[in-house]
Amino acid sequence: MENIKLYRYRWVVLAAFFLITMAVEIQWLTFAPIARAAQFHYRSQLVEGSLFNIDFLSMIYMFVFLILCIPASYIIDTYGIKKGIALGALIAGVSALGKGLFADNFKTVLLFQTGLAIAQPFILNSVTAVTVRWFPLNERGTAAGLAALAQYLGIIIVMIATPFMIRVGYGEAGEIVSVSGMNTMLLIYGAFTFVSGLAAALLIREKPPTAPSNETIEKQSFVKGIKRIFGLRDMQLLLILFFIGLGLFNAVSTVIDSICAAKGLSMEQSGLTGGIMLLGGIIGALIIPVLSDKMRKRKIFLQICMIGMLPSVAGLAFFTSFAPLMASSFFLGFFVMSAGPLGFQYAAEVSSPAPESTSQGVILLSGQISGLIFVAQMNTEQGIKLWMMIFVALTIAAVFLTSLLKESPMIVTEAEKYRL
Repeated sequence: MENIKLYRYRWVVLAAFFLITMAVEIQWLTFAPIARAAQFHYRSQLVEGSLFNIDFLSMIYMFVFLILCIPASYIIDTYGIKKGIALGALIAGVSALGKGLFADNFKTVLLFQTGLAIAQPFILNSVTAVTVRWFPLNERGTAAGLAALAQYLGIIIVMIATPFMIRVGYGEAGEIVSVSGMNTMLLIYGAFTFVSGLAAALLIREKPPTAPSNETIEKQSFVKGIKRIFGLRDMQLLLILFFIGLGLFNAVSTVIDSICAAKGLSMEQSGLTGGIMLLGGIIGALIIPVLSDKMRKRKIFLQICMIGMLPSVAGLAFFTSFAPLMASSFFLGFFVMSAGPLGFQYAAEVSSPAPESTSQGVILLSGQISGLIFVAQMNTEQGIKLWMMIFVALTIAAVFLTSLLKESPMIVTEAEKYRL
């Protein structure tokens, strides 16, 4: 590795990518912890039983991702991360600002939310492409973990801060009678997203003057990469694991207020329950990927994450009181959300020389598909109870499937190099 030079600017690139990732995730779940208040705020513009409801503002991200995931990966792989991320960042910035400026009109908010959903795959599908271009192999798990940390931090801001940025008045029977502060909250988030998008477009560069590692593998074309990804046994297993784990996370994050309401918790407790899950995810993303890099192992840490998910999901399914629900939510976040960046990096290594954003895009796509299915089935209180039980069974299956994975051949080779 004597010819390798690392540039400090890689941390500037990662910081800019961190900010726009965090902003896009803030916009995704803006209304999730305050669904009841948002329903009241837009009550005169909503049609009873219509698809275009408050939850749909979060679900639109998943619908659009289904359509644009593969095209976004193609653009990133063909034209590079600078152009791909800049496109997504600028769309996100303009859409978020419009969402904040025209916050009183539900149809306009939905339109700009669709713009934000269009921007998301250009950001999320770029994680491993950024790490490969700017970071050496022994830092990529850590860099991917920090990128994932941005997603979790964005969501934790939404879950904890948003309920305290609006004021809700209650009647004698506990019903909502007034809501204020909604417009200000959306404008603050919109301004932050606009500035973050501009910073990403200006600061993120394609690659350093010299490569960060000795890898000389020439990347395959987009089409060949897709064929390779779907033909590999370990990638097939990983797709199923993300279908379960990411779909579960997307579903729980989207309907967290409804889950807590079914257990008799208040809207503020809903926000704290969702927030503590994200706090666990932040801590996990700072610990698990770093340990994986340090020990040069991927599989064992993916196994640990799946095993740790099981009692956490069971706790969310069966507990009804606030304290044990908070504990279950924290550990669910710690394990499932640290598995995300680790899985992205594992996929990039296992599927090489397939393009990194393509491998990440297809596994994200599997989680978005399942997230839509799960959310659609959890629209009633009985649906929530049933699917939380199903999640327990799916997590047991995930524990078994993870044991069938093989260790990353790239990380094993790198470990051998460091032992020599």
